[in-house]
Amino acid sequence: MECLAVSTLPSGPEWLYDVKFDGYRAIAVKSGGRLDLFSRRRNSFNSQYSLVFEALADLPDNTVIDGEVVALDESGRPDFNLLQHYRAEASRIHYFVFDLLIYGNRDLTGLPLIERHQVMKSVLELESPRIRITDYFETSAADMLNAIRAQGLEGVVAKRKDSRYEIGKRSGSWAKYRLNSGQELVIGGYIPGAHGVDAIVVGYYRGDDLIYVARVRNGFVPASRRQVFARLKPLVTPKCPFVNLPERHKGRWGEGLTAADMDK
Repeated sequence: MECLAVSTLPSGPEWLYDVKFDGYRAIAVKSGGRLDLFSRRRNSFNSQYSLVFEALADLPDNTVIDGEVVALDESGRPDFNLLQHYRAEASRIHYFVFDLLIYGNRDLTGLPLIERHQVMKSVLELESPRIRITDYFETSAADMLNAIRAQGLEGVVAKRKDSRYEIGKRSGSWAKYRLNSGQELVIGGYIPGAHGVDAIVVGYYRGDDLIYVARVRNGFVPASRRQVFARLKPLVTPKCPFVNLPERHKGRWGEGLTAADMDK
């Protein structure tokens, strides 16, 4: 089930609130004694987050849980940058469980969220401190936002108490509200111009993969174009670091980096 991004946090007694973690959504399945942890695109996390995978060993058989893989900094706050360095920071990575979909072969997705959560709290007994079962907050939207701001956290997830688990859908029964709409991007290339750099080519990491998102021209003056060019030129490599380039077609807003664009 997907969260709908909203510009205003839903409010009212029919809503429950949870912290929006800055991590990777992950489903854990144990069936016939076999355990699997995978992303929502069904990529295996078994080896990538091996300590979390091992910590889920005592998940009951024929059970499916939904949650998020999160790296915590020294103060206990989610830190996405630490998650990117999962090999060096493996000890900081945890799994936060927020829903129980199947338990002992019993399908719970048709139950209201509040009932699924009650069952989850009563039957899941996972010994490892690396696995945490989340709590929802019954409070006002304003109070929840104030608390999240005070802790410097990313945002809030709101869920209707009566919501069923709608597999693969983004119905609005779950909503996410970001307090910080920024995104850290990585420079993976540049396009040369008359003054040095015409544009920088940026992306973000998804696991080990660098995903291209845009070319950026704004914010430069001739002097800074030359300065940036001087710093980037020694780093040039013949291999494109972006896994999704070249693009087959022109991208969003008429921009893109097709094979022809990259040859230029």
